[in-house]
Amino acid sequence: MTTSPRPGKLSPIDILRLGGYALRARPLRVALSALGIAIGIAAMIAVVGISTSSRAELNRRLDALGTNLLTAGPGSNLFGEAATLPDESVAMIGRIGPVQTVTAIGNLPDAKVYRNDRIPAPQSGGIGAYAVRTNLLTTVGATLASGTWLNEATIEYPAVVLGSRTAQRLGLGAANEDTQIWLGGRWFTVIGILDPVPLVPRLDLGALIGWPAGQRYLNFDGAISSLYIRTDPDAVEAVRGVLARTANPGRPNEVEVSRPSEALAAAAAVDTAFTGLLLGLGAVALLVGGIGVANTMVISVLERRSEIGLRRSLGATRGHIRIQFLGEALLLSVLGGGTGIVLGTGVTAVYATLQAWPTVVPAWAIVGGITATLIIGGVAGLYPAIRAARVAPTEALAAA
Repeated sequence: MTTSPRPGKLSPIDILRLGGYALRARPLRVALSALGIAIGIAAMIAVVGISTSSRAELNRRLDALGTNLLTAGPGSNLFGEAATLPDESVAMIGRIGPVQTVTAIGNLPDAKVYRNDRIPAPQSGGIGAYAVRTNLLTTVGATLASGTWLNEATIEYPAVVLGSRTAQRLGLGAANEDTQIWLGGRWFTVIGILDPVPLVPRLDLGALIGWPAGQRYLNFDGAISSLYIRTDPDAVEAVRGVLARTANPGRPNEVEVSRPSEALAAAAAVDTAFTGLLLGLGAVALLVGGIGVANTMVISVLERRSEIGLRRSLGATRGHIRIQFLGEALLLSVLGGGTGIVLGTGVTAVYATLQAWPTVVPAWAIVGGITATLIIGGVAGLYPAIRAARVAPTEALAAA
């Protein structure tokens, strides 16, 4: 009894060899098709990587600044009028057990800030003037770019510390004893310039003078506009819950309490939404790339009918042909996807380096890119593979 021979099987090495030969035979078309996949994957990797690097930088900054800073300020009363905080609020909040330090600042709305006394009055540049206390610097986690901070001696005299943006607008690069600005109708000596203060950004465009100096020289009435409270990190929410009642026991509903680090986190959430939009655009580019792969494979089937017919006549089964063309589509997609991963990672590294951020490309993004590449390649190559397998060997050889 004789048995018919079984058709041989294509090993993974054979599939790679056949796919590689077919791709090398059409380098320009392959490069253009792979480019679509590469652009889509690169866009998605870069968007995720840059967003993740940005969040890593935010977390690094929050770790350095601390998330245990709370702010309190006067809100409005039942009639919609601006409320006030009692003078004793600083002392009362300081008696809360977990509170490490508390300070206050007061607005000086009538004290305009100019580089000199010859600047027209309307050209104040939007710079705010504030009366502050000596412990503001440590409470809000601010640092000095140059000069010194207000102390028990200078806080009573016409000395001022400028925010980072204020110094830029006034054209001041550093603080020294010879530098003066026109503030509230008199000269103040610039003794210091702050670095940017992420947790209290309004200080960046501010001019800070001592609380007693404001009362002595600028008719400051001592009204508190904001309180800044640094607490034990493990008791932030507990302090937050009693802060309004402590700051103004008689009218706690007129006190607004916030946590500056949450504002930074909210900004990161906005970035996340924007990231989702960019990921959608990357997915569109990836879809276009998949269509390009499918188009390339369909044209390849039409051009290689004689090759398919010859292989079928030599014993290749329909399964062999399907696997061959499906393998080519997957190899083409992997080529584009690998290039896209390298490009996306490179773009992330360059951008993060320019921004002085840590470079972070999540492993899930790379795995997701590879998975998306394989899915796109499989879907794009399925129809051409089936079509190639249906080619009759006699018709293909006759057409050749």
